[in-house]
Amino acid sequence: MIEILREIGMIARALDSISNIEFKEFDLTKGQYLYLVRICENPGVIQEQLVEMIKVDRSTATRAIQKLELNGFIERKVDGDNKKIKKLYPTEKGNTVYPFIKRENDYSNLVALEGFSEKEAEITLDLLLRIRKNIEKDWEFVKKGNKRNY
Repeated sequence: MIEILREIGMIARALDSISNIEFKEFDLTKGQYLYLVRICENPGVIQEQLVEMIKVDRSTATRAIQKLELNGFIERKVDGDNKKIKKLYPTEKGNTVYPFIKRENDYSNLVALEGFSEKEAEITLDLLLRIRKNIEKDWEFVKKGNKRNY
């Protein structure tokens, strides 16, 4: 059996570990940078949209968002039309840190694809997108309280 998910997991954990070490100087820890990037790239996003983008549970997202807000990276603003909706926006501090995180991401992509032709990189992306779409089906199913039958 091909253990592709183990390899993907090792890659993800290695990159997450590197990022957590490198972003410590900005007081970003435990994957908070993932949320900050999505908020900077999607100002006005709501928490539920972040949950979908990052593929985490609501309580994990809540903790990360609270820490980002507490540390001054993001702010919540009440929606003009619906007072129950709180939109997330980067602060000046968040926008200042974002380019550094983006550069790290771009660099990690270059390192990961070293020795790949442009065509190989495109094929790899296409295959990973297909894998993610397959997994998303189960993620949605289980997230709704269902149990997979394996």
